[in-house]
Amino acid sequence: MNKVKRIAAILGVVLLISMYLLTLVSAVFASENAHSLFLASIFCTFVVPIMLYAYILVYKLVHKNENIEKHEPPEE
Repeated sequence: MNKVKRIAAILGVVLLISMYLLTLVSAVFASENAHSLFLASIFCTFVVPIMLYAYILVYKLVHKNENIEKHEPPEE
């Protein structure tokens, strides 16, 4: 589970940083899409972490039985 959380966090950070860089480059070169990219970056700032949290929560719920079986003491 720790590995899944780490991968999800890295993907979220990469996605957010790439959105910010795309918005910055678009604003510097005065693209006509700069305003919409800025709004998309603001939207992703809130939605990406929420979605990552939801994915991790669903992963925990789906794999709940596997974790319980791993931590049970062996039967005698």
